[in-house]
Amino acid sequence: MPRINLLPWRDGQRKERKLAFLVALGVAGLAAGVTAFAAYLMYGSMIESQQHRNNELRAEIKTLDKQIEEINNLESSKQKYIARMEIIEKLQRSRPEIVHVFEAIVRTLPEGVYLTAVKQDNKRLKFDGVAQSSTRVSSFMRNIDGSQWLRNPELQVVQTSKTGPGSSFTLTADQVSISGADENAATKAAKGKIRKASAAAGARQ
Repeated sequence: MPRINLLPWRDGQRKERKLAFLVALGVAGLAAGVTAFAAYLMYGSMIESQQHRNNELRAEIKTLDKQIEEINNLESSKQKYIARMEIIEKLQRSRPEIVHVFEAIVRTLPEGVYLTAVKQDNKRLKFDGVAQSSTRVSSFMRNIDGSQWLRNPELQVVQTSKTGPGSSFTLTADQVSISGADENAATKAAKGKIRKASAAAGARQ
């Protein structure tokens, strides 16, 4: 005798589909969880790697900052050293100049003029003295103007003495550097040649 299934076949099929859907949903959820976990691990690894690189970059930047600071210190030391060398060279160049200047002062002093003080401010010289007359002071200024190591004489003060003959005076002049002295010497030599040539031409006439 044949068996007859009295249960509705559609309900059984619906249950099978529901079960299959739940299984598929569980598998999809599991796969999504695994994927999310894998992505989390991957991004965490990438972030950790980037942080490691950032730390290395920060360390390199600190090292470079120290090197830059050392370079700046070396540059500053170099500039100070160069400035000292320039000062030393300037002093070495000016050492013979002052000897020539004092020699020029002695040579330019005419008879009857006496200096009581000589002051120097950079390249400017100030002379205080006593002269027997104002003519002697004028002669002193002409001698300074014709000197190789002195130039631009300027009379500041002339006072006639009330107690005796003579006048006290104050005048200033510029010290000529070595290059300026050479230039003055060349100019004076050229002027001398012109004067000699003029005198010779006049004699011929």
